[in-house]
Amino acid sequence: MTRLPDAFLGPPLAHRAYHDAGQGRPENSRAAVRAAIAAGYGIEIDVQLSRDRIAMVFHDYDLSRLTDATGPVAQRSAQELGEICLRHGGEGIPTLADVLARVDGQVPVLIEIKDQDGAMGANTGALEGSVARALAGYSGPVAVMSFNPHAVAEMARLAPGVPRGLTTCAFSAEDWPLLNATTRTLLARIPDLDRVGASFISHDARDLRSGVVADLKARNLPVLCWTIRSAEAETQAREIADNVTFEGYPAPLPG
Repeated sequence: MTRLPDAFLGPPLAHRAYHDAGQGRPENSRAAVRAAIAAGYGIEIDVQLSRDRIAMVFHDYDLSRLTDATGPVAQRSAQELGEICLRHGGEGIPTLADVLARVDGQVPVLIEIKDQDGAMGANTGALEGSVARALAGYSGPVAVMSFNPHAVAEMARLAPGVPRGLTTCAFSAEDWPLLNATTRTLLARIPDLDRVGASFISHDARDLRSGVVADLKARNLPVLCWTIRSAEAETQAREIADNVTFEGYPAPLPG
């Protein structure tokens, strides 16, 4: 297990970077990354895989919510994706390598690897390989996580020195309608923590008072949480969580 750096337990983490569409900073955009750095926040970003197997900083599997293009991200090359402007901003979809070069160790970066299997299964490797290549030689505080334990296990194999964690929640049928009940029940118990060498979790803030989180806190495992959208919610979350991932308000910095 590679320990989560203390940098992740200080300034709050800006969810999908410090985005504000009204200010021309779409989620997961270069502009949102620049704003987070300027404000002193840590950064949480998502990665999807391009057709030519490049890790792209983008949350959705499909382009339509965030751009004027349509169709799966995975059907476009990295160059094509880079030429597709994010809605409410003037820049294209960035690669992970580009974002890391821009951050250059100034603030911590938490990378969520989106499930590529489709059912939280073992069909992984291509996206994790691209993430590992992008991280090779990066010296700033960085960590990876995923809802899919197989993706985290693959990162342990490809980049054992990079801290890794599990993105976790109650896995309700309402929130995860495409997962079968057996898979949801299993993942909610977080049984893979030791197997994949996870050194932290990032848990759904709505479920922070669950027994499984309490058990992990008792082991002194760092608990991050997502997604906080108000100062009041942050105060409540910090009764349990060691740090928060936030959006939609200016989270206070420590000190």
